[in-house]
Amino acid sequence: MLPYITVLLLCQLAGEVLVRLSGWPLPGPVVGMVLLFTGLVIRGRIPSGLDLAVKAILSNFALLFIPASVGVMVHLKLIAEEALPIAAAVLGSTFATIVVSGLLMQALTKRPKTGGEP
Repeated sequence: MLPYITVLLLCQLAGEVLVRLSGWPLPGPVVGMVLLFTGLVIRGRIPSGLDLAVKAILSNFALLFIPASVGVMVHLKLIAEEALPIAAAVLGSTFATIVVSGLLMQALTKRPKTGGEP
């Protein structure tokens, strides 16, 4: 499992390096995930060891929220002061995500009508 965790970390590192060298306005881990996805598409399958490593990480996923929760508790006063802009940003981005996802789904599922089908 350790070699596959190393692969995940190397993809993240490669993403960070690409972002820093290119100046792209993207998070390095996102670029790393695209690199990993591209490698898996080229390979044509997911290695069983990588699948096990990812499942092990995801089974402990809740632990990754502890630092964020501590940050919220530490900055609760600041969050309370900025509650309205935070709420507007969350609601606006949620609405925009739903609209864009719906439109994208409609565009991707359009099928040409043929003469024989109703």
